[in-house]
Amino acid sequence: MSVAIKILGTGCPKCQSMTQVVKEVVAEKQIDAQIEKVEDIEEIMKYNVLSTPAMVVNDTIKIKGRVPSKDEVLALLS
Repeated sequence: MSVAIKILGTGCPKCQSMTQVVKEVVAEKQIDAQIEKVEDIEEIMKYNVLSTPAMVVNDTIKIKGRVPSKDEVLALLS
């Protein structure tokens, strides 16, 4: 079953870092996932996120306002 991951952020350095960390974990652990980068502010607001970056897994906000470690991302996707 594929995991739906959304990275919410406007393209700031932290948002780019989070996207990179998530992509690396998915590739290294061969996780079946669809990664979508959401940069539209109106779309981000639908999730009630006030601080980016944020990571949404299967429509549930898991992390917001910081860049997670690889281990943290792996734990959330396992």
